[in-house]
Amino acid sequence: MSVESHPCKNRKHGAPDVTSLARDTTPNTWKHRAHLRYTPSSKLNREMFVATLRQAAFDTSPVAVRKATPEDAPVCGRICYEAFTKISTEHAFPPDFPSVAVAIGVLSMMFSHPGFYCVVAESSGQILGSNCLDERSAIAGVGPITIDPEVQNKGVGRALMEAVLARSGERGCQGTRLLQAAFHNRSLSLYTKLGFDTREPISAMQGPPIKSPTPGYSIRPACMSDLEGCNRLCRRVHGHDRNGELRDAIEQGTAVVAERAGRIGAYATMIGFFGHLVGESNADVQALIANADAFLGPGILVPTRNAGLFRWCLEKGLRVVQPMTLMTVGFYNEPAGAYLPSILY
Repeated sequence: MSVESHPCKNRKHGAPDVTSLARDTTPNTWKHRAHLRYTPSSKLNREMFVATLRQAAFDTSPVAVRKATPEDAPVCGRICYEAFTKISTEHAFPPDFPSVAVAIGVLSMMFSHPGFYCVVAESSGQILGSNCLDERSAIAGVGPITIDPEVQNKGVGRALMEAVLARSGERGCQGTRLLQAAFHNRSLSLYTKLGFDTREPISAMQGPPIKSPTPGYSIRPACMSDLEGCNRLCRRVHGHDRNGELRDAIEQGTAVVAERAGRIGAYATMIGFFGHLVGESNADVQALIANADAFLGPGILVPTRNAGLFRWCLEKGLRVVQPMTLMTVGFYNEPAGAYLPSILY
């Protein structure tokens, strides 16, 4: 099934187009790293944090964390690519991004989209790293956070994390979530110290399209008229909806639904790394996975505790690329249905 041919498609130029970027990325995940304490330079102007690195070599070099601009994307994209490539290859995983250009494209979209709050850390005019917060729904999602390999493990990551957590608190978000690379011990420790709780082991999975029949289901692109039904389903499963992300995905033409008995049993903003999927049951989720033309980007993210869904994916030829961890601050409900998170949560 191709979503391109359906008349419900309602793409607007303002929606973020991550589809082509997702197709180009290679397996792994966004990692989050480093440690540091920040001290606000005045009362915190909601856009700026000033931090002093603990290492002696940096004692005279304050690090400012400010709001990112689209013009920062080329430098931050290069840092993003280099940081992920370094940490991934050190742990024998393929890198998240196949090229600097792809990383720049992802950050360019996020830095320019009004639904994201993005920050960069810099010292003496040099950008050291960046972080983003997806604010399109009641739950905020963190990532990607990347630090220049030359200054990692010196505190920049903590400053960037505290900046977006402060922003989430100021906006009154119900909660903040992220996916963490399970092999990265330092980020697991940092996020736990910052208040995140470990909620779910996740398996990033990739493989050839399944393309198997799903009797009783109609798979089609989502329309704006589906928005409330999909939001209602998400609230039933998770206790909150992801309205902003879903609306963007419908406008972009990547969202799909699985209907059975005349009603929506599952929806996905995208079948891949950057999209989330929610269903009443494993069968509903499997119907969407089985009809996907490809698993975009590094693959789909499967909750490992859902043994039935995980086993089904393995039996259909998908393989685990790497283990990850869903972590949360604030509101969290144990899911009352089946789902796939996005790389944000």
